Amino acid sequence: MESWPQEKKSVALSWQALFTGLMFFYMYLPIFVLTVYSFNRSAYSAGWTGFSWRWYGKLFKDGRILRALENSLGVALLAVTLAAILGTMMAVGLAKYRFWGKTLYRGVSYLPLIVPDIAIAVSTLIFLAVLGIQLSLWTIVIAHVVFCLAYVAIVVSSRLANLDPHLEEAALDLGATPLQAFIQVLLPELAPAIIAGCLLSFVLSMDDFLIASFTAGTGSTTLPMEIFSRIRTGVKPDINALSVLLMLSSGAVALLAEYLRYKGAQRRGN
Repeated sequence: MESWPQEKKSVALSWQALFTGLMFFYMYLPIFVLTVYSFNRSAYSAGWTGFSWRWYGKLFKDGRILRALENSLGVALLAVTLAAILGTMMAVGLAKYRFWGKTLYRGVSYLPLIVPDIAIAVSTLIFLAVLGIQLSLWTIVIAHVVFCLAYVAIVVSSRLANLDPHLEEAALDLGATPLQAFIQVLLPELAPAIIAGCLLSFVLSMDDFLIASFTAGTGSTTLPMEIFSRIRTGVKPDINALSVLLMLSSGAVALLAEYLRYKGAQRRGN
C-alpha cells in the first residue's frame, strides 16, 4: 500500500521535469542559435562556414555603434541618477508622512509600471511639443526618468516596509537632527534597495527602443535605435555579436542586483 503513492509521485515529478526542460528549450534555443551564429565566418546567417572572432573585433571599430553606445550609456546614467534621488525621496515620503490624496498619489506614481510604452512615448512627445522643447538626448533622459523613477521607488518601498520604524526615532532621541538620522541611519539601510533599483532601471533604460525613438532628436541615436535601423536590411553576424554582448552585460547587471538583494535580506535576517 505504501509503494503505490511513491510510484505515482515519481511519475508526476518526471512530467514536471519534462515540462520544465521543454520550457527552457523553447525560451533559450533562439538565444543559443544567435550566439552560435555570432561566431559564423560568413557575412550572412544563412549557413555555417566556419568559426571566427571577426565580428566581435569589427564591433569595436564601428564608429556608429560606439557613438550609439556612448549615447545610451549617457542617457541611462543620467536617468538612473535622477530617478534614484527622486524615487528614494518619493518612497520615504509615502512611507513616513500622511497627507490628503496619498493613496491616489501612490497609484499615479506607479502607473508607468503598467502603462504601455507606446502611451508613455506619445504622451511625452506631445508634452514636449506643447512646451516647445527641441528633441535631443536630454528629452530622452526626461522620458526615461518617468519609468525609472517608478522602478526605484517600488524597490525602495518594499525595503521600507520591512524596516524597523523605530531606528530613526532612536537616532532622534539620541540627539541627531532629522537630516543626520536620514543620512547616517536610514540611508545605509536603504542602500542595497536603492542600488538594486538603479541597476534594474539601468538595464531597462539601455534596452529601451520605443520611448527613445519618439523623443530622440537629430544625432541622438541610442544603441537599440541603431540596431533596429540595421536589421531592417537583414540580420548580420556583427548584430548577432552585439546582441550576445548586450545579453551578457544585462545578465551580469541582473546577477549583481540579485546578489545585493540577497545580501540585504541576509543582513535583515541577522
